[in-house]
Amino acid sequence: MLDGDVPDRRRSAVTRLVCVGGTRDDASMSSTIAETGGKLLPERDIFTVSRLNREARSLLERGFGSLWLEGEVSNLSRPASGHWYFSLKDDAAQVRCCMFRSRNQLVQLPVQDGAKVVARGRVSLYEARGEFQVVIEHLEEAGEGLLRRRFEELKRRLAAEGLFDPEHRKPLPALPRRVGVITSPTGAAIRDILHVLRRRFPPVPVLVYPVAVQGMFAAGEIVDALRLAGRRADCDVLILARGGGSLEDLQSFNEETVARAVHACPIPVVSGIGHETDFTIVDFVADERAPTPSGAAERVVPDRAEWLRSFSAAERRSTYAVRRRLQELDTLLRFRARSLARTHPGARLRQHAQRLDELDTRLVRAVRATLARTTTRVSQVSALLQRSSPALRLRALRVRLAVAQRALAAAGRRNLVAARGRLESATRTLHATGPRATLERGYAIVMTGTGRVLRDAAETAPGASLDVRLWRGSLAATVTSTTPETPDRAQPRRKSGKPG
Repeated sequence: MLDGDVPDRRRSAVTRLVCVGGTRDDASMSSTIAETGGKLLPERDIFTVSRLNREARSLLERGFGSLWLEGEVSNLSRPASGHWYFSLKDDAAQVRCCMFRSRNQLVQLPVQDGAKVVARGRVSLYEARGEFQVVIEHLEEAGEGLLRRRFEELKRRLAAEGLFDPEHRKPLPALPRRVGVITSPTGAAIRDILHVLRRRFPPVPVLVYPVAVQGMFAAGEIVDALRLAGRRADCDVLILARGGGSLEDLQSFNEETVARAVHACPIPVVSGIGHETDFTIVDFVADERAPTPSGAAERVVPDRAEWLRSFSAAERRSTYAVRRRLQELDTLLRFRARSLARTHPGARLRQHAQRLDELDTRLVRAVRATLARTTTRVSQVSALLQRSSPALRLRALRVRLAVAQRALAAAGRRNLVAARGRLESATRTLHATGPRATLERGYAIVMTGTGRVLRDAAETAPGASLDVRLWRGSLAATVTSTTPETPDRAQPRRKSGKPG
């Protein structure tokens, strides 16, 4: 269709007429139409190259936003301005990238051609040359950097679901009946945990759930151990631990399945993974996080010495309270006795008798005053000397000293007997509840050649060497045959941690 053949519906929408030379007013419209052969031209939006590139850059930046990009660095250029210009490529394509100096100064890794990186940036267009590019804002190595990114994404997602909320965390028992440990049976972590538990509170038994803590099957074994411990419910608290390592070594504890299993476990879980600076997803989901495996062991059991000190302090407070109460009752009894003595009828009779004696004495003294004045004076002086004599006071003090010495000796003997009784009772209790008492009654501890306690005949085989620990000494034995326990002979599992 020619310009002159524009339909009426299009012509009615035209508000201005434009000719080849530009917009004209009404006065020159007729001449314009004549010059163009009577053709009407609609207005055209003509882009400049600068405007085109500017609009394209705006559309790209708004359409894509910030994104992550992984590839290999090539054609790296570092001009004097400090900015970086390079390409990121894969097997099929490449894209130009730039990273300004204010951002590349924060990069901690060596960037060179051939490096595998993960970058975060925004799609843009370099307007001066119309080149499609990505403006990089963050750069990290691929591999561990990818693991770190997945770690942060999983952390944000689980936090949004509420798995890290404090109200979901279960309190730890003050004194657990049994401690469960989920870790590798051959690593240094289990040795550190057992050493700390024996040092802080030896009577608490320990149940180890052996799992792999690194590798392809580690996450599945950890999840199975958590579910098994939850079903059995024979431990009051669980320790999930392993030694330190890189982010890849700790990846099993950053798996979503492990995090959800820890969150769903009905038993409180204490994580002790890696070193103090290592953080995993499990640390955020666990009921309590310890910086190391040894720290986790310290969190789950109390300090024996501290408990003994608290018991001693409680005993001292109780003794002081009893003594104080006895003193208060003695004071009250003395007060009541004095009050009764003052109000008793006999007291008034004694006062009248004393008054009668006084009057009689005065009467006799008045009658015999003249005759006995000198004798009375001498008698008074003699009585005064006798009352003031040091010999009398010394005899009285010796009597009091003898009484006090006998009382002190008797009290010392009573305290010694009571202390000896408490010591003997505590010794009998310790002897009855200690592991040596169990061995003395004829029990034995059977261990494999690796030092692991043997609880099931299915865990060994004929020809295996065993170490049998008795009350006195130990035996080296060799398995000649095994008889697994049949289901009809199975006995319910005992709740205590004593060996059977």
